[in-house]
Amino acid sequence: MIKESYMKLIVNGQEKTFTTGVTLAQVLTELQLDGKVMAAAVNMEIVKQEDWKTYQPKDGDKLELLDFVGGG
Repeated sequence: MIKESYMKLIVNGQEKTFTTGVTLAQVLTELQLDGKVMAAAVNMEIVKQEDWKTYQPKDGDKLELLDFVGGG
């Protein structure tokens, strides 16, 4: 039996736990944010949207998930 391992990520300042090896796209799905986030940065570096399905954050990474709100 294979035991799943977990990692902690800091998402917009809050610590969250995910399965090790999760992709950025899977993080968004688990947080029910897919389709709502317009930009993502990991440790202050932008990750292009086309890379979200393959980019795997590491334990302890800091994610900033941003959406753009219009107004004025």
